[in-house]
Amino acid sequence: MPSPAEFATHRVFNQPPPLQDFDAYASDPVLRQCVAAGGADGFAAALSAYGRLVGGELIALGEEANRNRPRFEPYDRFGHRIDEVHFHPAYHRLMATAYAHGVHSLSWESKAPGRHVARAALSYLHHQAEAGTSCPLTMTHAGIAVLRREPGLEPYWLAGLTSRCYAPELAAPADKPGLGLGMGMTEKQGGSDVRANTTVAHPCGGVEVALVGHKWFFSAPMSDAFLVLAQEAAGLSCFLLPRVLPDGSRNALRLQRLKDKLGNWANASSEVEFQGAWARRIGEPGRGVATIIEMVALTRLDCMLGSAAEMRRAFIEALHHARHRQAFGRRLVDHALMQQVLADLALESEAATRLAFRIASAIDRAGDDPVEAALARIGTGIGKYWICRRAPAVVNEAQECLGGAGYIEESLLARLYREAPLNSIWEGCGNIQCLDVLRALAREPDAREALLAVLGLQRGAHPAYAATLDGLERLLGLPPQELEVRARWLVERLALLWQAALLFEAGAPGAEAFCRSRLGDEGGRALGTLPAGLPLPGWLDAAFPA
Repeated sequence: MPSPAEFATHRVFNQPPPLQDFDAYASDPVLRQCVAAGGADGFAAALSAYGRLVGGELIALGEEANRNRPRFEPYDRFGHRIDEVHFHPAYHRLMATAYAHGVHSLSWESKAPGRHVARAALSYLHHQAEAGTSCPLTMTHAGIAVLRREPGLEPYWLAGLTSRCYAPELAAPADKPGLGLGMGMTEKQGGSDVRANTTVAHPCGGVEVALVGHKWFFSAPMSDAFLVLAQEAAGLSCFLLPRVLPDGSRNALRLQRLKDKLGNWANASSEVEFQGAWARRIGEPGRGVATIIEMVALTRLDCMLGSAAEMRRAFIEALHHARHRQAFGRRLVDHALMQQVLADLALESEAATRLAFRIASAIDRAGDDPVEAALARIGTGIGKYWICRRAPAVVNEAQECLGGAGYIEESLLARLYREAPLNSIWEGCGNIQCLDVLRALAREPDAREALLAVLGLQRGAHPAYAATLDGLERLLGLPPQELEVRARWLVERLALLWQAALLFEAGAPGAEAFCRSRLGDEGGRALGTLPAGLPLPGWLDAAFPA
C-alpha cells in the first residue's frame, strides 16, 4: 500500500514571503526628501515611529477591518430607534493608533514650520496600511480648519477634535475625551452641484436651526458631529450637527442604510434623513460654500495623498514579488521587460508623491506667502485631477506583475484596486477639478502667474519640457468658451509639467526619462514603455532598498 508521502502532490517553493515588518518611512527615500523639502525634518522621529507601525502591525489590522465590514443596527431589540453602526475591533485599533499619532490633528497642534507637510506624511503612511479609516481622519482634520475660525464655538469642540484620544462611545460631545467629524454635503438631485440642495434649515433663534431633509452620501455616520449644508432664507449655509445633544439624547438624524460600495469597506458611508435635527450655523448665513472652502481644499489634498500612497504600496508589493519570484530561469526583477514596468511604476509613484507634497507645502506656507497661497489654490485641482486619475492604472499594472496572485482577495493588491477609483470621485470628480482650474486661471491672475512662474523655472531642463510649456502657454490664450472643451488636456499638461519640474528640481535620476516618456514622443500609452538604455536596476534598488 502506498505511504502517505506518496500522496503528497507537490511542495511549495518559488513563492515570495509576505511583505511585512518593514519601515514604510525609512524605506521611502522620496517621502523623506519631500518631508525635508517641506521643512518638516523636526517631525522625522514621529514619522519613523509611524512608518514602523504601517509596515508592521497595522497591515494585519487593515486586512481584518476590511474582511469584517461595518454593520448597521437601526433598532435595538426592544424596538427603540438607535441608528448605530458597529465596527470590528480592528477598525477601532486602527483609529486609536492614528489618533495617538496625530494623523487627524497634527497640523493644528502647534505653529511649527512644516506641520502640514508632516501631517500629510502621516496620512500618506496610514493610507498604505488601511484606506477606509483615512476617510474619518481626513474629515476631522479638514473640519477643524473650518471650526477654528468660528467665534463663539464652545471650547470643547476644538479641544476634543485635536485630542489624541480616540473615543468611539456614544456620548454628548462635551463629555468625551476625544471627538471626530463627518460631513454631509451631497443630495440625490444635486451631487456635486450642492447649490441644488433642498434640505431646509428652520430657524430656532440665533445660530440654532432645525434641519429637515436628506443627504445621499453621509460619510462616517458614527462621528460625533457633522458639517452639513442646508438652505435658509439667506441661501445655502453651513451647519454643525452633533449626533448626541448636550442633554445626552440622540439628535433627530435617521440613517436609512449603509452604502454598498465597490471598495473602502472598513469605512461606513450612509444615507440619512434629518427629521428636525438640531444644528448650529457655522460661518455667515448664505455663505456655506465659502465657509467650507478650506475644508474642501484639505480633503482634496488628502485625496492626492491617498492615491499617491496607493501607488507607492502597489509598486513596492510588485517589486517585492519580482525580487523573490523565479521565471524562465531568472528572478522576475532581472528580466529587462519586467524592469521596464517596475521602473515606470516607481517613476509614476515618485512624480505623484512629489506633486502631492509640493501642494501640502504650499498649504503650509499659504498664511505667510501670497505666492504659495496662490499655488495652493490652483494646485489642489491640478493635483487631485491627475494623481487620483493615475492610481487605478498603476495598481492594475502592479497586479499584472503578480499575475493571478494579484487578483485574489488574499492579496493586498485586490483591496488596493477596489480602493483606487475612490479618490478621483470623492470631493469632486475629474470634470469638477478641471472647471475649478479653469476658473482659477481666468479669475485669479496671481494663481496663473505663480504657476507659470514655477513651471518656467525649468524651461531649459529638456527640449520636450520647453515645447510642452510653449504649447500650453499658447492654449491659455484661447477664449474661455474654447478652453472648456480642452480642459482635461490642459490640466493633464499642467500636472505633467509640474511633476517634471519637481523631478528636475530634486535632481531625480528619472527626470529626463519622465520628460521623454510623458512629454516627448518616446513613451507609449501604457506603463512600462520607458526609453531604452536607462539604468533601471539601480533605480529600483534606490526606490525601495531590498
